Amino acid sequence: MDGVLVDNMRIHARAYDIFYERHGVGNRQNVLKELSGLGNDEIMQRLFTPERLAELGGWQALSEEKEAIYRELYEPLIRPTAGLLDFLEALRREGIACAVGSSAEMRNIRFVFEKCGIESYFQTVVSSEQVTRCKPDPEIYLKAAEALRLRPEECVVFEDARAGIEAGDRAGMKVVALATTLARRVGTDGRNARDRRLHADERRAAPVALI
Repeated sequence: MDGVLVDNMRIHARAYDIFYERHGVGNRQNVLKELSGLGNDEIMQRLFTPERLAELGGWQALSEEKEAIYRELYEPLIRPTAGLLDFLEALRREGIACAVGSSAEMRNIRFVFEKCGIESYFQTVVSSEQVTRCKPDPEIYLKAAEALRLRPEECVVFEDARAGIEAGDRAGMKVVALATTLARRVGTDGRNARDRRLHADERRAAPVALI
């Protein structure tokens, strides 16, 4: 969702700046590159020692604090990614099902749906609360495909983060990597990667669902 339905990673970065200042974590150098796409449980465990996490009330409390900052910052600015509404309308006309599989918490997903008016385009949603392992584990995408009653190979994933690209690959789905957060030619391992456009024969076979 983040960096795909909305181009919001700069807002998350600013929210982390404020969050870091409150808790003395330091600056946010490389935060988007290193943490983008991961679940908040893993992010908080990387940022704080177990002892510090316990002092601050646990990762869930810290996650709620950081996401509240993000929503407050983004509410007056939020809009769909350029071209998204036209794309979703085209998918609807073609009868292609859509799902959201996101490491974000459900409250953030509902926030985007409400503010952008796009909930009706999606047949199912899988959030961080519904899985035991967030990206790069493929569980989120496999659950979304299962909810749509489709095989992984019938699905196409749109992703902006290395963790999500890896999750889509591991799920056995085609992946379209978006250049909203990472450089256009950066792959899952940070090296220059192959162009992830679908081959001509794959484009001719219409996907059954997009996630």
